[in-house]
Amino acid sequence: MTTLPFPARSHGLVRRLYLPRATDALSFSLATYGIPLLVLATTHSAALTGLAFALEWVPRLAAFALAGSLVDRHGPRTVFRTASAARAAAVAVAAAALATAPDQATAISAVMALAVVTGVLTEFSYIAAETAGAAASRAAGPTAHRVQSALLGIEHTALLAGPAFGGALLHWTGEQGMLATLTVLSALAALLPPRVPGQHRPEQPTAPVWSGLATGWCTLRALPTLAWLIAGMTLANLAAGVLQAATPIIVVQHFGHSPAAVGVIWSVAAGASLLAIAGARYALDRMGMWPVGAFCAAVAAAACLAVAHAGTYRSYLLLIAVLMAAEGGMIVMLRTLRARLIPPEVFGSTLALTILILLLPFPAAGIAVALTPAHHLGHLLTACALLHAAGLTAAFTRLRTDPALRTPAPAPTGAEA
Repeated sequence: MTTLPFPARSHGLVRRLYLPRATDALSFSLATYGIPLLVLATTHSAALTGLAFALEWVPRLAAFALAGSLVDRHGPRTVFRTASAARAAAVAVAAAALATAPDQATAISAVMALAVVTGVLTEFSYIAAETAGAAASRAAGPTAHRVQSALLGIEHTALLAGPAFGGALLHWTGEQGMLATLTVLSALAALLPPRVPGQHRPEQPTAPVWSGLATGWCTLRALPTLAWLIAGMTLANLAAGVLQAATPIIVVQHFGHSPAAVGVIWSVAAGASLLAIAGARYALDRMGMWPVGAFCAAVAAAACLAVAHAGTYRSYLLLIAVLMAAEGGMIVMLRTLRARLIPPEVFGSTLALTILILLLPFPAAGIAVALTPAHHLGHLLTACALLHAAGLTAAFTRLRTDPALRTPAPAPTGAEA
């Protein structure tokens, strides 16, 4: 297999990979956190807020198999550009529909439809960007986790800016200002697609697109190390999804703060994640993946159990920051394993399946929040936190002696540093 012609620290990698990922990640963050806030501000309904969260995620899950196959077939650059341009057009149309809506019901329908469309298109661009990132990781060799750390840093910087930015835009400029910003960011992403020199092209491009799901499943079954880690993190994601869907309700209706305060929580949490990701990069160099991952899993489980019983806005914010920081360390490990273990010729399809599995709990979380009375959300969070702890404990116990997670990465040399 031909090695890609750029090292991990090449300045060209910024333009080829990091800049496209930054524009797409900020668009993703603004859409994911801004649209439920828009629904809550419009309807003041906890049930509709949870439903909007579910509507963002359900179509995304259906899109993954198609997205992975299309990336394997046409390459990440083409898929990324097309999805970003379509998202920009969809948001612009929704903004026009909201501006001319004759009543609230029409406005709510437009926002719900926008949640569906942006959810689908964002997953296409995400799979494309991740496939390009995996190619760069393979080129970096034993320091692949450094490329993944940089990509995670970009994503968490977007999480840092996106929620607070969305809350501020909604507060100061209204729905039109927020949607106009999302349109511009999506259009910019379409103009800056990732470049993957020497990218793989399948030998049989006429294979059915939906066969990618079966291909990914067969590949994942042959990689038990990755499968166990994904199983544990899937249960953990149920708690994360409930927290994301319930936080606007808890902060606005229970703690009595503004929608902008919701964005502050996720921005502070993303800042904590950035610090954890930077620390995980060096810890993985020296100790290997299992010790770092197990420590992060233990901290995440404890924080998730505690956040369900937070009595003040400040304690709620701090505990979510600790939880997100610990999960950031685990995600570096997961993404490094994915880039290392999944064969490049089926990477798009297998990546799509792994993300599909990891995200299955999110629409369920939105539905659970929609069906749970606001004053009982603490009980729902506690139950999900127990599942979170159980899933991570089982996964890391099973992987304790796995050689893929026990060996530290070799020290970087030359351009790999």
